[in-house]
Amino acid sequence: MSDNTLIQTENLGATLALMSRRYSDSRKASEIDWTGSFENYCELVSKKPGLARNAYQRLYDMIMLEGTEMRKSRFVRRQVPHYFFFDDKEHGGAQAIFGIDFNLDIMMKQVESASRGYGQERRAFLLLGPVGSAKSTIASRLKAGLEAYSYIPDGALHSFSWKSQAYFGFADPERTKKFYDGEWFGCPMREDPLKLIPMQEREVFLKSLGITNYEHLMTELCPACFHVYEKLLKQYDGDFLRMIRENIQVERFTLSEARRVGIATFQPKDEKNQDSTELTGEVSNRNEVIFGSDTDPRAFNFNGEFQVSHRGIIEFVEVLKLDVAFLYDLLGATQEHKIKPKKFAQTALDTVIICHTNEPEYRKFIKNEGMEALRDRTIRITIPYGVTLAEEEEIYKRDYGRKFFGRHIAPYTFRMAAAWALLTRLKEPKHHGLSLLQKMQLYNGKNIPGFTEDNVVSLREEAENEGMSGVSPRVIQTQLANALVTMGDKGEALKCVNPFMVLRQIEEVLKDDSKVGTEEDRKRYKDLLAVIKDEYSDLVKRDVQMAISADEDALLRLSGNYIDNVKAYTQREKIKNKFTGNEEQPDERLMRSIEEKIDIPETRKDDFRREIMNYIGALALDGKKFDYKKNERLTKAFELKLFEDQKDTIKLTSLVSTVIDKDTQEKIDIVKARLEKNGYCDVCATDVLQYVASIFARGDQKAE
Repeated sequence: MSDNTLIQTENLGATLALMSRRYSDSRKASEIDWTGSFENYCELVSKKPGLARNAYQRLYDMIMLEGTEMRKSRFVRRQVPHYFFFDDKEHGGAQAIFGIDFNLDIMMKQVESASRGYGQERRAFLLLGPVGSAKSTIASRLKAGLEAYSYIPDGALHSFSWKSQAYFGFADPERTKKFYDGEWFGCPMREDPLKLIPMQEREVFLKSLGITNYEHLMTELCPACFHVYEKLLKQYDGDFLRMIRENIQVERFTLSEARRVGIATFQPKDEKNQDSTELTGEVSNRNEVIFGSDTDPRAFNFNGEFQVSHRGIIEFVEVLKLDVAFLYDLLGATQEHKIKPKKFAQTALDTVIICHTNEPEYRKFIKNEGMEALRDRTIRITIPYGVTLAEEEEIYKRDYGRKFFGRHIAPYTFRMAAAWALLTRLKEPKHHGLSLLQKMQLYNGKNIPGFTEDNVVSLREEAENEGMSGVSPRVIQTQLANALVTMGDKGEALKCVNPFMVLRQIEEVLKDDSKVGTEEDRKRYKDLLAVIKDEYSDLVKRDVQMAISADEDALLRLSGNYIDNVKAYTQREKIKNKFTGNEEQPDERLMRSIEEKIDIPETRKDDFRREIMNYIGALALDGKKFDYKKNERLTKAFELKLFEDQKDTIKLTSLVSTVIDKDTQEKIDIVKARLEKNGYCDVCATDVLQYVASIFARGDQKAE
């Protein structure tokens, strides 16, 4: 073994030892391994009654722990709370939910009501939406959140264990002593220890501990524990306290989907390979031998998904595809909070039931009269696709924003993919003169002349079920992944992925992939690709124009000159020529050359100029100075004007030529450097310059 290997091995050992100590210390600090007597637990509850919460209360408190923030919504005439829990900061946003704050708030109102015992706790939450609309992600986020919450003091849960002689002794004392002496056997359903209080005394005792919502604690223990409890109580001549002190130990436990503790998932399988015992448990042949009868509740395996989810949460995947036999169990668990294990009495259940399905299945469900009882016991929560560009883009940035195999992602790659996906989901606007692209831009917060915030709300209201159809984010994710592994013509790895590569991948899918809508849909989606390509052309032309005209001093001078002329024009004054010193009329040619860049017609120039001066005046009253950069339209106008004045100095059209003189190349390099400061790499900066040059070349040819 070399010295270097030895050093590495020693370092590894030290690292593992340090990690082990930290892990051990963290468990002790959080009291995850807490154990104590029943009386110790009652003391804990008296100081912190929230330890005895039901599943809905715990879920609500867990979400609210991370806080909320009221945010302005463009789609409703009020602010909407944003729940930071759904940002999933703990895992770097791996399960973050984007663009549906309004829908999440509707769900949270139901969760809050359920936590207060207003009736929604006796309903199943049914998330309804198209495929890929984050239904499963919401359920996964709730499950992962509850698991993490159970590890911190605020989310602590406790259950109890029986001394082995107490749990097994009545069945086979000799076998128990030989194999189980000194061990503890936990309640198979991890019941709250407070359910050990005799029923006739329980309500008064719970109130004395400060517990106000205790309905979930006013039920019998699970069948196995109730069986042992009754026999022990008889043995101790009804001395409840002595029985508890000598046979019960209370311990804290944590939730875990992997260990099947408090978190469960159930999904339909082949009817031949699935029966209702997967939900409600079954008799264990091994335990039947020990206890001598399959009617002894201790012989029963409380390992059904409902029992697993007790005191936590259960997710039903594609719930409406379940066989009727399973739906009966779901009905009981939802309304009565009870399940019926085979051969045993009904068992109390405290769990959050969250289901999800898609629209085709839901339409069948609505038409099926036999499903009326289930419809009455569900709360439908619509989970649509996002319709806001910035938030849709965040989905793809989250998954593919890192460098993959050293590849650079060119500017607008995610935005163009997101924009196309959104256009497939939006309903055509009824407003005359408003394009689908402009509607998307309005939704994204862009100001379009003639439209107010109320118009945006109205557009959303008139578009019934908007976001419930169109292309799923998964389609885009797949095509982004395909673009990332695309090779060059010679089989070489490409250094940069640009929007056209992703759009080409999408175009290939639309040729014959029946998974992307109907034939009519695919034709429309292909037409929308042309809209996106035009939008991309406009964006990169603007980038190149900005790079060419990126002279801050020149822009500032142009801005000042324009404002001086507008001020003189609106106040019917003359302006002093700084070169000759003469008083002259405002420069109408200059003002119009700028205003025309942002489509201000001759008939509206006076209104536009007055608006600018009113805006500057309002700023002055607030003690603020005018900054052209804060006005998007004016900024665009000044940049386009400066570009027009300067473009001939670089001759962009020469880029399509194979021969470029030294002076032009130096200017091109300066422009490329400016592009690279704004997110381009050497490869995509060159590509964009050549692409924009080809556009100008075509324009010049048309002009000729």
